[in-house]
Amino acid sequence: MVKLPDNHMSKYRFVMLAALRAEQLQAGALPRIDSETRKATVLAQEEVSAGLVDAWDGSQPAENDAEASAEE
Repeated sequence: MVKLPDNHMSKYRFVMLAALRAEQLQAGALPRIDSETRKATVLAQEEVSAGLVDAWDGSQPAENDAEASAEE
């Protein structure tokens, strides 16, 4: 089992980030961490715990979207 990060992230937020990242991994995204496991769910939890997954607020445009619309 993966330990929750020490940055006071709530359990709910940790699980939601890991679930979304696991979906990305299953869809073909490249892992951001070297791991012995091949399971997307465990790998996603390790990535979130290591701080490699940024939280994104769905009500705000993604940074890449904001930059792209500013260039147009």
